Amino acid sequence: MNISRVLVAGAVGMLATLSACNQPSGTGSGSSAVAGADAPKPVATVNGSALSRDVYDFFAKGGNGKPAAQLTVDQRSQALDTLVRAEVVAQQAEKDGLDKKGDAPAQLAMARLQILEQASMTNFLKDRKATDTELKAEYDSQVAAMPKTQYHAHHILLKTKDDADKVLAQLKKGAKFETLAKSLSTDTGSKANGGDLNWFSPSGMVKPFADAVVALKKGETTTAPVQSDFGWHVIRLDDTRETTPPPFDTVKDRLVQIVEAKKFKSYQDDLLKTAKVEKTL
Repeated sequence: MNISRVLVAGAVGMLATLSACNQPSGTGSGSSAVAGADAPKPVATVNGSALSRDVYDFFAKGGNGKPAAQLTVDQRSQALDTLVRAEVVAQQAEKDGLDKKGDAPAQLAMARLQILEQASMTNFLKDRKATDTELKAEYDSQVAAMPKTQYHAHHILLKTKDDADKVLAQLKKGAKFETLAKSLSTDTGSKANGGDLNWFSPSGMVKPFADAVVALKKGETTTAPVQSDFGWHVIRLDDTRETTPPPFDTVKDRLVQIVEAKKFKSYQDDLLKTAKVEKTL
């Protein structure tokens, strides 16, 4: 069980402890007057605060990738020991008032929001799964919005316009583009390849660069340096090709995420319409 999972345990333990603090004295975080005698027996009690079976099962599955019932005896024991250790530390942190200091209150509040939002999304979408019709419509929409052309270009990135002008002058005298890129370009990502940027869509580039590329014909080099936030570019357009959309089946999982995210956003929008919100920022 790695350190990141131990930290998760700490967060779970702290949340469990905070819950316990809201219980009537003597009940513990895992007990409930409503559940009565039918409540599952806690997996451990730490300083009078119960660690529930649900918390343990959730933690054990998160740390090992499978339900606690499928773990070995040693794995179950290790998970419980780690959870108890986290609970002990969390309780001491509360005694020290750390749940009310620094970033802890904001982090705990954000954890609550994120957990409940995820739970709400899961509950909302359980009967609203993306249909094949919805997925196909989203696919067609995404394809229609894709750039129709991809570009293959080389560039040389310089720090100043004067440097870029000198490179253009050398190119006019017959210097090889790739050679100048390897020796002068400040773009570490393409320099070793002679400034080769491979195939890209304009939307993936900063606007001044994209606009300059689109304006070129195959084989042309910009006649003047192109300035962007990265510096000054000398660009040569090598080739163009039509964009080929990915097959539907290869992006279906991503389409499910997009469609369901849109459904949940619509649900959020409806909640906001009836919510009383007063912003003071």
